[in-house]
Amino acid sequence: MIVKKYKAILQNIEHPIEGIYTLTFASENGKFKYNPGQFLHLALDTDYDGIGQWPESRCFSIQTSPGQDDIKITYAVKGKFTRQMEKSLRTGAKIWLKLPYGDLFTRPHDKNHTVFISGGTGITPFLSLFTDASFAQYTHPVLYTGFKSETFNIYEEELQKALQINPAIKIQRTYENMDGMLNIRNIFNENGQHATYFISGPPMMIKTFKNYLLESGVGTENILTDDWE
Repeated sequence: MIVKKYKAILQNIEHPIEGIYTLTFASENGKFKYNPGQFLHLALDTDYDGIGQWPESRCFSIQTSPGQDDIKITYAVKGKFTRQMEKSLRTGAKIWLKLPYGDLFTRPHDKNHTVFISGGTGITPFLSLFTDASFAQYTHPVLYTGFKSETFNIYEEELQKALQINPAIKIQRTYENMDGMLNIRNIFNENGQHATYFISGPPMMIKTFKNYLLESGVGTENILTDDWE
């Protein structure tokens, strides 16, 4: 799929939790084209003309499915760029986006027993698949998703849509303040060596979980990670 620059309008800003923002963008120059699980580059340079060298930007997973007209992302305020986003972005702002990037779900994988593991906002690339009609093709999918607390689970609407598209999905929510952190040993024991594992979340979580699965005999082709950062 060809990478394209889109001039977009920031339609909506949701701020459900301190330090967490969900942004919704509408394109001014054609429908957004991407696949589930892909990500975009967002630039804050208001003087960019769409022609010259691409300005400083940051990557964000696309949360919405390709069938929707708008694009949604959720980000946590961490680092200089996201602090600038928090400070400067307002509804109605004109923003440049460049997409799509990534091949998370277009890589070859078995859809018969697929395990999705996410930490925090790492669930967003999974939601772009879960809310797409193609998710119905997955047999016995399982989601293990971890949050600091119930307050940080702001994705129930998308998860309920996932259940409508694929009623077979099993969703296990883990809240750190009540249940502790996601336990990769338990996840592996419940699903075994022959499942396909998708992992998305903080870099250290991805590294630790991937290494555990490799040491437990899961093949490298059966471990797919969203670790573009």
